Amino acid sequence: MAQSDDRNCCANLKKDESCCQVAKEVPVKTQTAKMFPDKIYKSVQAKGVDATGMTCECGVFGAIACGDYPTQLDIAQMICLGLVALQHRGQESAGIVTSQGKLTKNFTVHKGMGMINNLFNDEAIRKLKGNLGIGHTRYSTSAASEVVNCQPFVVHTAHGALAIAHNGELVNCESLRREVLERGVGLSTHSDSELIAQSLCCAPEDVSEHDGPNWPARIRHFMTLAPLSYSLVVMHKDKIYAVRDSYGNRPLCLGKIVPVDAGHANIEDKLAEGWVVSSESCGFLSIGARYVREVEPGEIIELSRNGYRTVDIVERPDYKRMAFCIFEYVYFARSDSMFEGQMVYSARLQCGRQLARESPVDADLVSSVPESGTAAAHGYARESGLPFGEVLCKNRYVGRTFIQPSNRLRQLGVAKKFGALAQNVEGKRITLVDDSIVRGNTIGPIIKLLRDAGATEVHIRIASPPLQYPCYMGINIPTREELIANKLSADQLADHVGADSLAYLSVEGLVRAVQMNKTHVNPIKAGYCTACLTGEYPGGLPEELSW
Repeated sequence: MAQSDDRNCCANLKKDESCCQVAKEVPVKTQTAKMFPDKIYKSVQAKGVDATGMTCECGVFGAIACGDYPTQLDIAQMICLGLVALQHRGQESAGIVTSQGKLTKNFTVHKGMGMINNLFNDEAIRKLKGNLGIGHTRYSTSAASEVVNCQPFVVHTAHGALAIAHNGELVNCESLRREVLERGVGLSTHSDSELIAQSLCCAPEDVSEHDGPNWPARIRHFMTLAPLSYSLVVMHKDKIYAVRDSYGNRPLCLGKIVPVDAGHANIEDKLAEGWVVSSESCGFLSIGARYVREVEPGEIIELSRNGYRTVDIVERPDYKRMAFCIFEYVYFARSDSMFEGQMVYSARLQCGRQLARESPVDADLVSSVPESGTAAAHGYARESGLPFGEVLCKNRYVGRTFIQPSNRLRQLGVAKKFGALAQNVEGKRITLVDDSIVRGNTIGPIIKLLRDAGATEVHIRIASPPLQYPCYMGINIPTREELIANKLSADQLADHVGADSLAYLSVEGLVRAVQMNKTHVNPIKAGYCTACLTGEYPGGLPEELSW
């Protein structure tokens, strides 16, 4: 674990400088990626990120028990199960840090490379005894896939241990890093999470800390320096802070641990046994928790044994809109998660309906590439009036080809991932719906598989717009050159993969679809990041990296 001290880390500052001035806020650039085609690959290479594919991001989870300590809740087990529910967000490494809530000097830490079920056996969970804790599952975006970059990240400050788990990627990390290094503070990794931790180790000069550290003020100050992109869980002694950037780019939600016999009763009437915070709500029911609400953009929530409260809200500029990552709806989130008052499944269903309105086709059967395209395929079938049927059988013991580390493995993975249900396919005109196309490596072999099984026609419908630009906010889309939509038009791609036709959902149609079932459509709160589709970035382009 990295070592830091509140006083020592600020020793090199001038007398008139604030001891929290980790960085000056960097004016974000307004240019789009269209103007900088060569910048993409250069920055990804510099970070040590595998530049072979678009990958999922990370997942964060936190849990705290209410009432007297020691608690009867198995906090470590809850966090572990919560991370299992978030495993789709990252499969490289994972970690859990727990606290007894009494001493500030030490946390119990267990983390490493690999899948969660392989890292956390009964012995590891027993050693993670605590009354509160945070966890993380990771796919590298801003640092290489190495043990040193595993999260949660723990530093030791003058006020005790501080643990941080982070989902996202700091757009202005280069300036933050440069300022920290110029103060004489050493950094042991290229992880944004370590940078955030060091940023929180210095207190704002306009905040009195005679009675101890003011963590909400420190967090707020960091948020003013780093506009996006992050969802954080920060743990110190007996409190957890849930933090979401002011653009709401990465998801974060709050849940309430209720008694086992609570059933479907109104959770407001039930006494809380504890509280949880997570990147997604999909794991709440499995640990006896109920979804409460999302953490609002810019909100800092403090969780303690007494409950939760909003301690601050950091507003974004008036001329900026919310920029929630629209690809959470398209691909990344699990279908039973809740965003903006609606289940992800229902949004994907609407994407399929909109796709059918925009790109109808004569066919005998609508089907999907399981499982990511299934909800959209059902929507397409309902809107078009065509029957839905399964045509592909998935081997559930093969991981996602999307997040395997090399192109060769992805191509090999297709052959062993699917089988064709020949009796459903033979002599049929098939409309096959998928959620997205990245390189076009997988769809061609699937079409060949269906034709070999007897399909007379195969029409491809994609329930999202063409991917054309990289993401600098926590999703690894390395180069424009590798994205098939930048090489071939829809008609050209159809010829390339052997489809009878191919069509994408429009950007406008995607936005319309995800808003269809929202519980509230407030123009001030609404807004999506579509940078990977349009090249228009909510915070501008990051600086060129020098390390």
